[in-house]
Amino acid sequence: MKYRLLIFDWDGTIIDSASTIAECIRRAAADLGLPVPSEQQARHVIGLGLQDALRGTVPDLRPERMPEFVERYRAYFRAGEEKMALFAGMRELLARLAAERTLGIATGKSRRGLDRALDASGLRPYFRASRCADETQPKPHPAMLREIMAELDVAADNALMIGDTSHDLEMARAAGVDALAVTYGAHAAAGLMDCGPRGCVGSVGELEQWLATHG
Repeated sequence: MKYRLLIFDWDGTIIDSASTIAECIRRAAADLGLPVPSEQQARHVIGLGLQDALRGTVPDLRPERMPEFVERYRAYFRAGEEKMALFAGMRELLARLAAERTLGIATGKSRRGLDRALDASGLRPYFRASRCADETQPKPHPAMLREIMAELDVAADNALMIGDTSHDLEMARAAGVDALAVTYGAHAAAGLMDCGPRGCVGSVGELEQWLATHG
């Protein structure tokens, strides 16, 4: 077992939410009369802290209108939250992994949002530590990973970051941590591979196989 600590992204990696997040950004922009980004543009910023994501995908959003945009985005997100499901096989995989390794979460969600998601999904017992974008420096800054490793007393060469966006992989590279890309979330395989992950998998089944073989 090469990696004692596995750190997962949440949206687009554990739960199938990327399309919903992109649509919430697009609908909030329309509500405020702003240029509506394409779905691809909206999906690209998934994983960043919310305000960084909105600045990146809706450049015409003035700072004084940010709270209004965030309020509209969150209203749409909460309305669709119950429809989001874990990727098939993810719950079972996490249960098996948690029995033999230490699991963590590094996410662009807020602490409030992650806590709500962990409780709704029943996955909280599997994770020993987590960091959210409103608690420290957001992705791709390495602070989330460094703080989780320090809390759990795990060295960088014993940790693996698993995520579906270039922001996850760039964060791992900045922290000196190996990364594994999943292509079933927000970002396409070509862009993920440009970030130099140790591997790239297209399903939860492939993820489990990769960890059994290489991790």
